[in-house]
Amino acid sequence: MLYAIDSGKYVERLPHEAEFEKWRSKLDDDDYEKIVQELLKIINGNQIITAGWIHGKDWTGTVYEPIFEACGQNVTQAGFFYGLILFDLLMNDEDKVWGFGKFDKDGEPINSTTYFELSNPPAYK
Repeated sequence: MLYAIDSGKYVERLPHEAEFEKWRSKLDDDDYEKIVQELLKIINGNQIITAGWIHGKDWTGTVYEPIFEACGQNVTQAGFFYGLILFDLLMNDEDKVWGFGKFDKDGEPINSTTYFELSNPPAYK
């Protein structure tokens, strides 16, 4: 489950679902499953995740490269789609509640969403 720190509410719907579905339709099911499995390894091994720090800048030869191809080799769209895949996984995590927001590091804004496991989450309504 996902809890938005800025609004103080649980998130139950994937934002930008139409874009997600458009890009998802162009991504082979096997490639999508490999991406999901890779992200699940990271999710299950960490309590804090900053989306853009997971994959690095060059996706060539990585499990994430098919995202870039599905988005017509558009770097901005690929990053957005990747973020939606991660968001969807965390939103549907039945074992944990993840808080999320935009934060700074050393006084500089992080250009990616940071997620963190909530050990004492607010009551779900």
